[in-house]
Formats: sequence, C-alpha cells, structure tokens
Amino acid sequence: MNLHGKDIKIFAGNSNRVLAEEIAEKIGLPLGLAKVGKFSDGESAIHIEEVVRGSDVFIIQSTCPPANDNLVELLIMIDALKRASAGRITAVIPYYGYARQDRKAKARDPISAKLVANLITTAGADRILTMDLHVPQLQGFFDIPVDHLVGVPILANHFKEKFQDTSDVVVVSPDVGSVSRSRAFAERLEVPLAIIDKRRPKANVSEIMNIIGDVNNKRVVLVDDLIDTGGTIVNAVNALVEIGAKEVYACCTHGVLSGPAMERIDKSPMKELVTLNTITTPEEKKISKLVALSVAPVFAEAIERIYGDISISSLFTQQDVM
Repeated sequence: MNLHGKDIKIFAGNSNRVLAEEIAEKIGLPLGLAKVGKFSDGESAIHIEEVVRGSDVFIIQSTCPPANDNLVELLIMIDALKRASAGRITAVIPYYGYARQDRKAKARDPISAKLVANLITTAGADRILTMDLHVPQLQGFFDIPVDHLVGVPILANHFKEKFQDTSDVVVVSPDVGSVSRSRAFAERLEVPLAIIDKRRPKANVSEIMNIIGDVNNKRVVLVDDLIDTGGTIVNAVNALVEIGAKEVYACCTHGVLSGPAMERIDKSPMKELVTLNTITTPEEKKISKLVALSVAPVFAEAIERIYGDISISSLFTQQDVM
C-alpha cells in the first residue's frame, strides 16, 4: 500500500456531483478532469484527462441508487487511476451501499457487503473514507485502512439550534439496534432517551410492539442511520403520536428514500425530516418537510488530514468541524 502522494487531486463519479464540488471548494481545489459517462451499449466509460502520476487521489462516489451503476463507476475509476500510476488512491464513499447485506440472515444468503469491500480493494483502493456504515463492524470487511466518520454531531447541532429550550425534548431510538447512536445524540442534547421495541416480519415491513420511556406531551426526535422506504420511521411516528407525543421529528445520516418513502413521509404527522447530503435527493422527491445538511466541511477536513498524515480521530466525533 502506498502511504502518501505528492499532491491532492479530487475526482468524482456521477453519484453525488454536487457534494463532490462542495468538498473540492472547501479544500480550495477544482475537481479533477475526467469524463464519466456510458458507451452506447450502457457500459461505463471512464477517461482521466489529467496527469495523476504520484498524486494523492481521492475519488468521491456514494454507492447509492442506482447502486450497481455507481459501484461499477467507482471500481473503473480506481482501476484507471491505479494504471495511471497515482501515488495513493482513497475511495471517499459518503454512503456505502450493500451495507445492510452484512450477514447470512437465512440459508444460502450472500454476504454482499463483504463482496463489495473485496471488489473495491482488488480494484486498487489504498484507503476508504466513509460515514455511518450500517454497523461499525463493517470496517473489518476491508483489508485496507478505513476512516469512519459519524453524522450524529451534525444532526444534533441542527436540533440544538432549533430547540432553544430542550426541557420537553426526548430522543427516541426506532429499534434496539440504533440505541448507541440515539444515546450519543441524546447526550449531545442533554435530554432523555426512549426506545421503540419492534419486530420486522419481512424486509421493508415493520411492526411496532412497545415504546419504552415517557414521550407523553413531549417533542420527540427519532434518530436512525438511514431511511429507505420510510415504513419503519412512519410507523414509529404514528405510534408516538398515538400515545401522546406533542411533535415528532426524524433525522438520519443517509436518506435513501426509495419507493413510496416520500409519499409516506409527506402524509405522516412528522413535522420535519432532517438528513445529510451523502445521497443526492432528486428534485421530484423534495418536499417541504425535508431538510438536508451538508457533510462537505467534515469530508474536506478529513481529506486534508489524510493527505497531511494528521490524525483525524477528532473527526469521528466532529467536535471541531461544523
């Protein structure tokens, strides 16, 4: 593995061009010259149009929907830069797709998260920079260094500014698996924590069983790592309102928002949904309830620190970056 490049160059695929441009602007560099498109038969067409020999290259590409297209773009860009003698290649993946396929839930299931990690490593990446993997243990799927940033501090700061008085605020974890994330969020706001105990009969369908904690006449903030079809979060919002919550807000790092998500959220009693811009939200999915916060300052600082061989451990809690 190469340890350093002579200068920084930042390239981007098509998954989240706006975020890539914002990160490059924060660093004070233009995006690298590259054509990222498709041949007439649908195959990805990548051409790097500037010299990268010996450079410290960062490729910004979320593997969000269309996940397969964006993943292949990333792999081919890594290969092209490796063959162009880049000094070091860091795959900057704000949202790591396939992360939920991290174990064999039943017989003959693939572990796709590990396969994708192997593909990225084999393509030639020397390092991974990402945010809020579905479970932190996924870092162990990679055989190269992983810098894992967290989104909770950015989200918590938003609600700190929104709620001047937090005496009637409660943070709610939508399931037992999100308790650690929700606890960290609650500690930043210095408010109590409640937990929803639910059972999921099948994929993308959830059934709320019980709410542990007092939410009656409270302003509630639901905290999750991602929202996909919206079924889980909307069921949680409805359950909280039914037992007396005064207002319900929701937030997540990754707004996948696929299928009927926006319709469900728009029709629900949810006051506001706050996401981070690790995934681009199409214009047709933007509604008045949706607020997107930028992760560009955090990723820009992380990239500069990686290039300078400076510790980025403080960025894991985002204490000094807004």
